[in-house]
Amino acid sequence: MFNFDEANRKGKEALDAALYNYSDVTKKFQAIATETSDYSKKSVQELTSFWESLFAARSIEAVYEIQTRYAKSSYESFIAEATKLSELYTDLAKTAYKPYEAPIAKASALVATNAA
Repeated sequence: MFNFDEANRKGKEALDAALYNYSDVTKKFQAIATETSDYSKKSVQELTSFWESLFAARSIEAVYEIQTRYAKSSYESFIAEATKLSELYTDLAKTAYKPYEAPIAKASALVATNAA
């Protein structure tokens, strides 16, 4: 005999889990967008400051020093940002995969049992 109450409860649990996961994934995407936007703003500000310093320089040595300092800080900033974004994307992937962990583990165990 089919138990409609049990099926209804299971369906509601699955829907709640899916909505919760969707919310988490959306938050992760928002965090990535915010981080990217903040980095872009910071980069534009640094570039503007660089050009102002460059135009104010009085000698070739000063121009070289300003350019070297800017190149070094831009590189370091980019590497730090790439690392941060990589961590955010990794976290997003883990969050998106979360609802599938248990079913995949069950299926893997079933396959391993049948193969043995």
